[in-house]
Amino acid sequence: MSRIALLGPQRLQPFVGEVARELEPHGSGAAITAGWQEHEDAVVELHEHLDRHTYNLDLYKRTEEVLRHDSSFADAYRERQNELRELQAYYRLRLDAAIEGVTALERRAERGPRWEEAHTDAMRALRTLDLEHATRIVEGNARFEEHHRPLEHGHIRKHHRQLRKMIDDAAFVAIAGGHVAVLLNRMRLFGLAELLAGKTIIAWSAGAMAISETIVLFHDNPPQGAGNAEILENGLGLARGVLLLPHAKRRLDLASQERIARLTTRFSPLRCIPMDEGDRIDLENGVILTNRPHRELTTAGAVETAGV
Repeated sequence: MSRIALLGPQRLQPFVGEVARELEPHGSGAAITAGWQEHEDAVVELHEHLDRHTYNLDLYKRTEEVLRHDSSFADAYRERQNELRELQAYYRLRLDAAIEGVTALERRAERGPRWEEAHTDAMRALRTLDLEHATRIVEGNARFEEHHRPLEHGHIRKHHRQLRKMIDDAAFVAIAGGHVAVLLNRMRLFGLAELLAGKTIIAWSAGAMAISETIVLFHDNPPQGAGNAEILENGLGLARGVLLLPHAKRRLDLASQERIARLTTRFSPLRCIPMDEGDRIDLENGVILTNRPHRELTTAGAVETAGV
């Protein structure tokens, strides 16, 4: 039985230790903090919250070691990252135009009898663009895996074996946030989707996003740029059926019915879950448990409490 607890941000209101004691009262833990990048080993505070023996899986450090010792794979890995950045840039340009089509219709004061049809068509075009982008990334990842077979490289295979034993020996795995793309890439490199399957997982912020189906970057009022929500890529898929939105109060205009409706309609049938301090949802075998209240965004543009 797989048990996953997805939490809101833990910096200001940490309760990851309480959740760990509730789900797995005995045994040691394993931590993934690769999203913190070069600060991966700054885990004293996390260990204090967990209040038990917890070892860091050091995915960021392991990746740097692999790239230092295997120059041919390092070149291929960096080329793939450059390719992903290029794809994201082109997608972002097309996304600006697609969203402008939707918002121009929504701003229109006079809405004739064909307005709804036009708006539906514009949303369909936006969803199609998202799907095309996600598909290109999935197909590119598959080609990379097939051509380079990372887990067959000596250094990666060595780390994979070590990680398997460490994860098998742990009662639970805690996955912290940070830089979601860095975190996801490191987890994928070492085959963590397979190694984490069936484990008790406690993940928050970017850590929760990384193990979900689809990762969406969002900020309605960024310091610069258009503020359009954009698909980054698919996550590990361990937490299915949910689109996780950490720091929602800060990054989403939750008072805007139109924006919420657009976001939820665009990414339906995923359930859009805002995750702020104190928030928590639990999944068992990939299904959200209904015995714990949580907030959800609706296609009507509302923020509702579910699971009560």
